[in-house]
Amino acid sequence: MKKEIRSLLAGIEDVWTRLGLDDKLTQIAQLDSELADPLIWQDLEKAQNTTREQTKLKKLVEPWQKLKLQLEDLASVSEDEELLDEVESQMTTVRAELAELKKQLLFCGEYDGNNAILRLSAGAGGDDAQDWTEMLERMYLRYAESGGFEAKMIERSAGENAGVKTSVITMRGPFAYGKLRSENGVHRLVRLSPFNAESRETSFARVEVLPELNTPGKVELDDKDLKIDVYRASGHGGQSVNTTDSAVRVTHVPTGIVVSIQNEKSQLKNKETALSILRSKLVALQIEQHAENLSQIKGESQSAAWGQQIRNYVLHPYKLVKDTRTGIEKADVDRVLGGDINIFVDAYLEQNAGLND
Repeated sequence: MKKEIRSLLAGIEDVWTRLGLDDKLTQIAQLDSELADPLIWQDLEKAQNTTREQTKLKKLVEPWQKLKLQLEDLASVSEDEELLDEVESQMTTVRAELAELKKQLLFCGEYDGNNAILRLSAGAGGDDAQDWTEMLERMYLRYAESGGFEAKMIERSAGENAGVKTSVITMRGPFAYGKLRSENGVHRLVRLSPFNAESRETSFARVEVLPELNTPGKVELDDKDLKIDVYRASGHGGQSVNTTDSAVRVTHVPTGIVVSIQNEKSQLKNKETALSILRSKLVALQIEQHAENLSQIKGESQSAAWGQQIRNYVLHPYKLVKDTRTGIEKADVDRVLGGDINIFVDAYLEQNAGLND
């Protein structure tokens, strides 16, 4: 027993180094110091961002600290025969916790530790596709709730008759982008249509997963590459939104990428949000296209239609969710649509790390 404990402690020390947890403890101390200064609260947005960063780092470091201390305590009592049963019981829990925490080693991408931005958009399929997009929106919000992520809707365009055309959500929490990048791509639904009785319909929705940039200055946008249009907002948001030219559409001319934001009443805030999302989209495309720099990337080409899907959700004539990349299947479709997508997230991470070849 003591030999196993020593081995697990050595393993934690190795992980501690690989994840740079000492550096993160230093960052936490710096953030604690900043938040202790009353002057920081004069800039509420800065204070809130600092608090979020502090919370994210603590959620990453504290489980490893707790596990290390627990193993050190067990090592000190492991030779006491009267406590062997209790030690073994605690070791069962420790082994399970360590196996779960070690999944963090799968997050090796440059931006895996960042928060994420999800952009959902309806594809081919009319009202069915817009309804399907809203179902996916609900799935990811429930995934965030169960996974301890902070989800915030920053843009939503409702469909004319049902569902949503587009939805943009920020997901904040440890390794949010690292986990959710498995969801990037086209999602296909097959079911009996609630809009066309007795008709089996196939609908598509596109999910874009972008890293939220902690240092936006790393992605410089040249003004000559941007076309910025201001127009009157429509849809939800209140009367004051709908009667002012507050909506902003930003087009990145070299790639043709377009980002439109209208949720805020302030034109300036909508512009800032649009530019932030544009930077994230450019970085995501750079990663996807293996480009060395932003000037080499091409525009988006993937359409939300047949043959492009990364995952199929079949509700009729049988029930099954199957990921086309990993081959992972799950028959309990209702549970998946209720936010339980961990089996797909984990399989994608392991495949990309070469663990399930």
